[in-house]
Amino acid sequence: MNSEEEFFDAVTGFDSENSSGEFSEADQRVAGVMRVDTGRSNGIGKVGERPPQENGIQKHRTSLPAPMFTRSDFSVWSILKKCIGLELSKITMPIVFNEPLSFLQRITEYMEHVFLIHRASCQPQALERMQCVAAFAVSAVASQWERTGKPFNPLLGETYELIREDLGFRFISEQVSHHPPISAFYSEGLNQDFLFHGSIYPKLKFWGKSVEAEPRGTITLELLKHNEAYTWTNPTCCVHNVIIGKLWIEQYGTVEIVNHRTGDKCVLHFKPCGLFGKELHKVEGHIQDKNKKKLFMIYGKWTECLWGIDPAAYESFKKRERRGDQLSKAQPDNGSQKADGDVLDSVPEVQETVQVIPGSKLLWRVNTRPPNSAQMYNFTSFTVSLNELQSGMEKTLAPTDCRLRPDIRGMENGDMDLASQEKERLEEKQREARRERAKQEAEWQTRWFHQGSNPHTGTPDWLYTGGYFERNFSRCPDIY
Repeated sequence: MNSEEEFFDAVTGFDSENSSGEFSEADQRVAGVMRVDTGRSNGIGKVGERPPQENGIQKHRTSLPAPMFTRSDFSVWSILKKCIGLELSKITMPIVFNEPLSFLQRITEYMEHVFLIHRASCQPQALERMQCVAAFAVSAVASQWERTGKPFNPLLGETYELIREDLGFRFISEQVSHHPPISAFYSEGLNQDFLFHGSIYPKLKFWGKSVEAEPRGTITLELLKHNEAYTWTNPTCCVHNVIIGKLWIEQYGTVEIVNHRTGDKCVLHFKPCGLFGKELHKVEGHIQDKNKKKLFMIYGKWTECLWGIDPAAYESFKKRERRGDQLSKAQPDNGSQKADGDVLDSVPEVQETVQVIPGSKLLWRVNTRPPNSAQMYNFTSFTVSLNELQSGMEKTLAPTDCRLRPDIRGMENGDMDLASQEKERLEEKQREARRERAKQEAEWQTRWFHQGSNPHTGTPDWLYTGGYFERNFSRCPDIY
């Protein structure tokens, strides 16, 4: 049996002068992006060493080459029932349960709302900067909504780069470990306003009806103009009804974002669905100073939008709301919910949109998905472009880049047989390389990242070595 290293491993992705906090999608584009001097030790190439739009794309595609393959004829239970008692990491899933992206590309979806980082960098006050960073942290998981496909597990040494001059950033990631699977990433602003980096290795738990992915690893955002660093860890993601029924996703847990310069902290509670689904997708929290004084309240939904308001106004509204609840008797439940022991985790009904408290400021709103998203694995417009490979790009990309991976390319093109064959071939090639290293008593050498300590938390982390964008790919492994 071919073994995959994880099952559903990656279902683990304002302007203070504008008093309303409103902004348009056009605000997301970065005007006059400046090319940095990339000959420094961080591995960024000198001006003029690379052509404009290095990834070779001026206008990004709006759809995939082939529609999503139906999963209705396949049962996860038919696979899992044969694997009772085995390690979850050793269960092989048919390729039909995948989506045509590598987990490295899935991580890159953090950057869809990168305009929030640029906006944070422009804010003169620490409180406004934290509001933007909090919105960015929530927006980073928004693309997971209704995304029940499993990304391809990255091969050891696999990489992915993305340069978006229109959005003002470039990004590089590498699969740095196979046991356990660890993905490291590094991104920088093209106008030298930020660094964004981290490593991710989700811990998986199978609960019979659901798979829970608890994220491990620190995410770090540095705002260079303010000499500030923020760190946090993503919430837990859970996929329900993996055995039978309609798959659905929820995120829950507490996310703490720390500003290591000021001591300010943003505490965000991603609410679990709850018995009647009333809390589905909800996020509530606050920003506090180093003395734990609440400075700002935050609320909304990670699938939709995030708002903020002064603590006094928030508490006043909540008191009135509680008074209103006491005046009206709660109606008894009609018993429509299934009992805990039933096979299905009922899909909660879609709740009403966020109730906006008067005086609130809009911090972030999710981008509208393309009209054909349901036929494209529920991808966002940003996600649709991630595996794009135009003529000539392969000359620029590292030979380990996900775009060159044949099984993902086969699936994207709708050729499931080819995709399955290539996936099996690549996994066997990976195993053979591992056996060869064991024979020679050689250890795997990462190319673009190295083990170290996070400079702000002191915890173990994978740090960017530098040099990728100088494009010396002579020592890249042959993994495809």
